[in-house]
Amino acid sequence: MNTPQNDDKNLWVSWDEYHRLIEQLALAVHESGWQFDKILCLARGGLRVGDQLARIYDVPLGILATSSYREAEGTLRGDLDIAQYITITRGALSGRVLLVDDLVDSGVTLEKVGRHLQERYPGVTEVKSAVLWFKACSHVKPDFYVKYLPTNPWIHQPFEGYDTLRPHNLAAWIKRGSNESC
Repeated sequence: MNTPQNDDKNLWVSWDEYHRLIEQLALAVHESGWQFDKILCLARGGLRVGDQLARIYDVPLGILATSSYREAEGTLRGDLDIAQYITITRGALSGRVLLVDDLVDSGVTLEKVGRHLQERYPGVTEVKSAVLWFKACSHVKPDFYVKYLPTNPWIHQPFEGYDTLRPHNLAAWIKRGSNESC
């Protein structure tokens, strides 16, 4: 399947490009010289990014569920919900933490999660943020990012097909070749 053309309003990302961006993000953090103890990814968008970074760096991965894009198949932003608890392997969230998400657009999520960590996790001594995409409309600048997007396009990530796939459609999805869309 051919990927649609990128323009100022839309950025279409393939699986290969998505994985390359994560590798570039890992390299940018490494080249900065900043050392961290744990990764905290924001679910859902930061799950894949956090998982790959935790594997590359061989550090514990924490997961904090957040949600603001729920309406219209995940295309309309609503109020930000932050889960009450963080799940993490090897102890509690503490020390220097790399906060990971897929993108920053308004900056609300990074800002509110930063406050959430300060208020609820006194063992955290330092937090730096890392994302794949940093949109110009954000009022928060991440510490690490791969692509700056001055025109604030909608990012069509390779897994978006799953947002509308439902169990009763799986047989047809698989039969037609799901690897073309996701």
